[in-house]
Amino acid sequence: MPYRRLPNTDSARIRSLECVVNKDDMFLAPEPVLSYHIVNETKVFLPRFKSAYTLYHQYLDIQVKDNAKYQAKLRNARMYISHFIQVLGMCIMRNEIKRSAVELYGLSQSRFIVPDLMSENAILEWGAKIIAGETMRIQQGGTPIYNPAIAKVSVHYDIFREAFNIRKNAMANTAKALFALSQMRDMADKIILEVWNQVEKYYSLLPETERLEKCQEYGLVYYYRKSEKENR
Repeated sequence: MPYRRLPNTDSARIRSLECVVNKDDMFLAPEPVLSYHIVNETKVFLPRFKSAYTLYHQYLDIQVKDNAKYQAKLRNARMYISHFIQVLGMCIMRNEIKRSAVELYGLSQSRFIVPDLMSENAILEWGAKIIAGETMRIQQGGTPIYNPAIAKVSVHYDIFREAFNIRKNAMANTAKALFALSQMRDMADKIILEVWNQVEKYYSLLPETERLEKCQEYGLVYYYRKSEKENR
């Protein structure tokens, strides 16, 4: 005896609900297959559920499509910040810049190393510190560092920071849309379960093959156990 299983994906839930909405002959029989209440509930709920599903996937698609460009901007910002700090270190080694000046950049005199720039927050933090430090040192009469100049570092930092903020907002929108969609799944499953119960009850007296065919017209999905498949 095959068993039924409720949909476990949103797209499958939508297909199941659409079977009810698109079934135009359910009220032709003397006794309707489904109650007017469950049909109307499905018709009201389905557009809202589809809208939430579409909105979530639109936000998700935007994130996926923009990811390659975002990663390139991230790499550029990391590279320029790291390179600038390395050049600053070499200038100090050549006595072109006083060691005490590193404190303007938030770096340590006693242990001058390139900070860990693997995280996005680290790039935002150190980019701001390096730009502010170089600006302050120049204002105090220091000779600007070139190759890369701080203007070039600042350009790539600003590009990344803008992309970071856009991505952060996009992720927030995606999370919000996913939450709204997830809140509707219980109702979708409740409606589908009620539809399936009513349909199976209506066709319960038919022979198995005919009963399964009729039920499947309303979106019911049946599965055979391994032993049943072998015996078919």
